[in-house]
Amino acid sequence: MQNNNTLKELAEIINSRKQADPKTSYVANLNNKGLDTILKKVGEEATETVIAAKNGDPDQVVYETADLWFHTLVMLDNLDLGPEAVLQELERRFGQSGIEEKASRKK
Repeated sequence: MQNNNTLKELAEIINSRKQADPKTSYVANLNNKGLDTILKKVGEEATETVIAAKNGDPDQVVYETADLWFHTLVMLDNLDLGPEAVLQELERRFGQSGIEEKASRKK
């Protein structure tokens, strides 16, 4: 049985480690280096996820997607956001086609 609270729990751990010693905490190290470093990691993990999908290796896709989600959570936390903000936006889009949603965005 999967834990539906995984994203929330991971976000809480990430937030608690943000102020830890950068020498002993990867999350603190990323935050200490700043948003640009975090964004580079998000981009790197997104690229690795795309490559894994292109290569057709399901295990590698899952592994790289986990890395991407983790680094995205670090980014959200750095910006004082959390997964609940993203989940609320996804819920808002329920029942609306992707084409309609895209057309409704302000330019």
